[in-house]
Amino acid sequence: MGGSRPPMGGGGGSGGPNRGNRPNNGRYVDQTRVNERIRAPKVRVVDGVTHQQYGVLLTSQAIRMAKERGLDLVEVAPNAEPPVCKIVDYGKYKYTQEKHKKEAHKHQKGGKVKEMKFRIGIDPHDYHIKILHAEDFLAEGHKVRIQLQFRGRQIAHQELGHALAKKIKEDLLTMGHVDQEPKMAGRNINMQISPLPEQQRHRKFKTHLKGVTEHKDPHYQHGHDPRENKHDEDDHDDHDHPQPKGDTPPPASSSAPAEG
Repeated sequence: MGGSRPPMGGGGGSGGPNRGNRPNNGRYVDQTRVNERIRAPKVRVVDGVTHQQYGVLLTSQAIRMAKERGLDLVEVAPNAEPPVCKIVDYGKYKYTQEKHKKEAHKHQKGGKVKEMKFRIGIDPHDYHIKILHAEDFLAEGHKVRIQLQFRGRQIAHQELGHALAKKIKEDLLTMGHVDQEPKMAGRNINMQISPLPEQQRHRKFKTHLKGVTEHKDPHYQHGHDPRENKHDEDDHDDHDHPQPKGDTPPPASSSAPAEG
C-alpha cells in the first residue's frame, strides 16, 4: 500500500523531502528526515493523528509500521535522545508546517517601526513618558527604533549614551528583545527593539493593563503617531544648555506691593 502511493503523499520509500524531483535552487533545502533517511537506530514513536505513544522502537520497525498504514515516519525532534518521530502523511505534515510558518511571519510583519528619540541627559520625567510610549508600541506589536542624540560637547562623553541605552534595554526587557544592538552613527546611538511574543510580554510600568494599551491603535494607523515625537522639542535637559559660570538668574519680578 505504501509503495503505490502518489508522490504528494510523502514517503512510500521515496525518501520524502525530494519527492517530485524538486531542484535544489539554493533557497529550498528541506532538512527533515523521513523514513529511510532517519539515521538513529532507535526512535520514540508517536501517532501524529491520535497522539498515541508507541514508545521506543527500532527505526526499521517504526518505518514498517508507518508504511503498513500508508503513512510516513517523520523525525520531529532530532536532538532528543532518542529522536522523536511521528507517523503522519508527510505531504500534509509539511503543508501544515509551512502554513504555521507563514501565519507566524505574517503576525510578526504586522507591526510598524516606531521611532523614539532620547537626548543624552534627558529629564527623568520626560524619560518616563517616552519609555511608557515605547512600552505601548511594543504591546501593540510594533518594533521600536531608538535614537539617542548627543548635543554639543556631549559627544565627548559617549559612555553617557551607552549608559542610557543600557537603561532603556533593561526597562523594556520584559516587553521586547534587542535585534539591533546600540551602535554609534554620526552624533547618535541607534538601536532597535522588537516585541516579544504576546504571551511573553509583561509590562514594567503600566502593570494594570492586561490588554494592548489604553489608546485605540486604529486612531494612529493613518498619518504620524504623535506619541513618537512627544517631548522631542521640550526635553528639560540641563546638559544641553549649561548655565555660564558666575552668572545667576535674575530674581523673579513681583507685582505684589511692598508691605508698609
